[in-house]
Amino acid sequence: MASLILQLKDYRLTTAEILYHLPDHPMLLQTFLWQEYDLAPEFPELHRFLHFWTREIEGKLHSVRVGSKKLITPGDIGFCRLEYLIN
Repeated sequence: MASLILQLKDYRLTTAEILYHLPDHPMLLQTFLWQEYDLAPEFPELHRFLHFWTREIEGKLHSVRVGSKKLITPGDIGFCRLEYLIN
């Protein structure tokens, strides 16, 4: 239910592909996929995560590729005109 509430507040499912250097082998790159509901185009949740990464994780960031998709659009939501109750 929480994800539906976020989507109604215009949050979108956001996926980030993060490439980073391995701490023990800096010439090698590793991939990390991050996925969360976030507000496009500012992406405050992604920025918060990337700040955490640079502070707490040893692997130096190489690049970040972001994709975002709005799951619920205004055309998907409508009002019920008639309701039948069957007992």
